[in-house]
Formats: sequence, C-alpha cells, structure tokens
Amino acid sequence: MSTENEGTAVPPAPSAPPVPVDAPAAPAPQGPYGQDAQGQAAHGEGAHGEGAPGGAGHPGASSSAPDPSWPPPPPPATPSYGDGGAGGSYGDGGAGYGAGGWGSSYQQPAPKPGRGRGGLVVAILAAALVAGGLGGGLGYTLAKNNDESSGSTTVSASTSGGDLKRDPGTVAGVAAKALPSTVTIEAESNSGEGGTGTGFVFDKQGHIVTNNHVVAGAVDGGKLTATFPSGKKYDAEVVGHAQGYDVAVIKLKDAPSDLKPLTLGDSDKVAVGDATIAIGAPFGLSDTVTTGIISAKNRPVASSDGSGSQASYMSALQTDASINPGNSGGPLLDAQGNVIGINSAIQSTGNGGFGTGQSGSIGLGFAIPINQAEYVAQELIKTGKPVYAKIGASVSLDDSSNGAQITDQGAGGAAPVEPGGPAAKAGLKPGDVITKLDDRVIDSGPTLIGEIWTHKPGDKVTITYERGGKQQTVDVTLGSRTGDN
Repeated sequence: MSTENEGTAVPPAPSAPPVPVDAPAAPAPQGPYGQDAQGQAAHGEGAHGEGAPGGAGHPGASSSAPDPSWPPPPPPATPSYGDGGAGGSYGDGGAGYGAGGWGSSYQQPAPKPGRGRGGLVVAILAAALVAGGLGGGLGYTLAKNNDESSGSTTVSASTSGGDLKRDPGTVAGVAAKALPSTVTIEAESNSGEGGTGTGFVFDKQGHIVTNNHVVAGAVDGGKLTATFPSGKKYDAEVVGHAQGYDVAVIKLKDAPSDLKPLTLGDSDKVAVGDATIAIGAPFGLSDTVTTGIISAKNRPVASSDGSGSQASYMSALQTDASINPGNSGGPLLDAQGNVIGINSAIQSTGNGGFGTGQSGSIGLGFAIPINQAEYVAQELIKTGKPVYAKIGASVSLDDSSNGAQITDQGAGGAAPVEPGGPAAKAGLKPGDVITKLDDRVIDSGPTLIGEIWTHKPGDKVTITYERGGKQQTVDVTLGSRTGDN
C-alpha cells in the first residue's frame, strides 16, 4: 500500500503490507489474506482499466505486461498492503505483476486445513482479569464515618450500573442501538474449511452486507449462517459478491419481520479526528465493541480474497479502533451510530495472540468507505454482479512514489491504451505518468485503482499527467465493466 499525506507530497509505499482483518499475516491456521502483486496492471485500474480485481504474476517480470486472462493467475508468495495482494490495475479483464511490486517481499504461509479466510475462532482464550474503574456517568457520594477519631471514609455509588441511563450520544448508547443489527457470520466451504466474520443489516428484506473475503469460500455450495447477539441463528445465502471491491451481500433465509437496518452515514464528510466505533467478532469473540478515531482518509490498500488468486483495492478510511481477525465485514460507526465504513483490513507487525498465530491490532485498521460500499451493495442486490469504473489503460504497479505510468505494452500483448476507451478518447498515451485524479495525489498504479473505484461509471474526472517533462490535464469520462470475470 502506498499512503497519501493528506494533500501534499506522498511518500513511497511502506515496505510492510497490512493484512486482512480476517486473515493471518504469518504462518497460521489461516493463511494471510493475500499476496503482494508486482509488476504492471492491465488496462488501467483493475480489470478493464481501473483496477479490476486481478492476481499476481511472476517475480522478476516487472518489465513484462500483465496477463490479459481473467481472473488473473495466482500472485507470488509476497503479501501486499492491506489484506495481502497488491494486485495491480487491470485493463480489460486481466492484470499481471512483475517483481518488486507494491510493497516488500514476504513469504506467504501455506494455509492449514480447517480454517477459512473469514477469521479464526479462538479455541482457548487465556484471559487475565484486570481491575479497572468505571468512568463517566456514575455519581458518587462520600459518607464520613461518625467516628471522627478513626478518620475513615467510605465511598458508595448512588445507583447500580444496571439502572443508569445511557444517553444516545455515548458509546454505550450507540452500541446498545447498533448491536442488535449486527451479525456474526460463519462461512464453510464444501471442503469443510471455514471462518468467522461480521456483517450488518442493510435492509428490512434480510440483506446483510459484509466483506467478499468473509463469504468467498461459501459462494459455490458452501454453508453460511448469521447469528444475532440475541442468539438467534439463521441460514443465509450469497446474493452477490464483488471481489474487486471486497464487498458481498448475503440474505437471511426466513428473515424475521422486525429487522432494523443500520443508518448509513456519509463517508465523504468524515474528518480526521472524528470518533469511531467498531463492532465485530475478533478471534471469534462475537459482539465486541471497540472505539477510536479516524486516523486518516484515502489510504490506498490492496488486499486479496484469501486464496491468493485475485486482488481488491480500496481508498480506505484508516482508524485506530481495535480491529482484529473476525472484525471483517463489520460496521465502522461514527459517534451518532451511522455506518461510515466496512472494517476490512489491518496492518500488523507480527503474529498475534491467543495461540492462533494470527496478526492482531496495532491501531492501523482500514475500512471501505460506506458511500462506495452502498453503491456496490445496491448493484449486487439488483443484478448479483458488481459494476466497475475504468479508464481503459494499462499502468505499472512498480513500487514508486512518482505516479501511475501507462505501460508500453498491455496485457498479453494487447494495446496499453484500449482503442476507443476513455483514456484513448482523452488523448492519453503509453509513457504518460498520471500524478493526480481530481485533487487526489496519485503515487502509484494501485493508488490510481483505488481512487477510480470510488467513482461510478459515467463520472467525469480530471486527470493530471506528465509527458516529456511537462504537466498537462485532461477530463476523462469513466467507462464501465460488469462482473469480476
């Protein structure tokens, strides 16, 4: 992942990639959520031009263009920023990677049987009980002992905790309202491998929004269940999944009539420093609530579905709310309880606790902005297939902070700029280096992918690029591609 410094110069991509919330970053019962993709992206930002999901190519092949096939070939064993795979931008259906891709080299551990990409359930939890004070809202009365000579005093609470009224604006108030509309998802593939993730009620018809990597294993005939905090469990089925966006929609079978969808906020209006509340099932501990703030916006994050075959991209909200494997797909709320994002990935420095070998939170969590996720979810409910925006150009995925360069060769020998596509119509050519999309600084191909995918097909964007040492700008109307394949 490459990170932007809110406005000005953008540093090179960090060497240590984040891992998916629900996948380990090192050898563990469940393999890391993806690999680092390297090399070039086919046709501009994903499949068909703006970062369509793709897979990695072969190390040492940075000079070659990506494979046009879709889905792309499995990436090398090098995790990338996010949930692993730094896939690359894709052009019309394929993406490829070369050596020295977006992030440093990491050896991908082989997944163990019986664990899925959705997260691991803790088998044994060794917890230390820590005494702590209960803060906020408790009134205390100080009663002096009648025996003045002793100097002794006692302190007692005016009411018991259970009798206190939690105001709607408090964390407790937000959690009390949101928890009944979140679910713990258990996904199991045909082979018996499974994992745990989170989702939240999207509408009264029983649709639940979550991450693609949480349910990917159960897409083809697997088993899905969703359990509410009340203990009620429902069978579910996948309505649609968008691997590139890492968003999926499932639907409860025999859904209850009293479902209460969570209110969706406006992620475009979120500000750095805003309070956040995350709900999920970290390490299988369902209905866990954590708090933090928005640490940054527009963080480019690449991840994979856990199988290592394809990559996902997001221009993420960064939060320091504690997020761990099992939180994937859960809501990131603002202080009013509105959903502003879907918790999807973390960056971790090493293996995590509870004997699972999975990476844990170090305060670097990433969420898909809800404005993007809402659009994707609505498309999935309507047609079952995702729709991606594209520019129709192949860009390099080299680890660079200079911009996204249009390659000299496209996937499988195809034209680097799609004939008649958006980029071609705007006059973009091989060798052009895209440095900005609207007011967003573009430091690499993956960053361009994530930014384009925050838009819808038909949107008009302004691209700033360099050609022959001179800076130029051009308006581009984004095209579209339907489906992940």
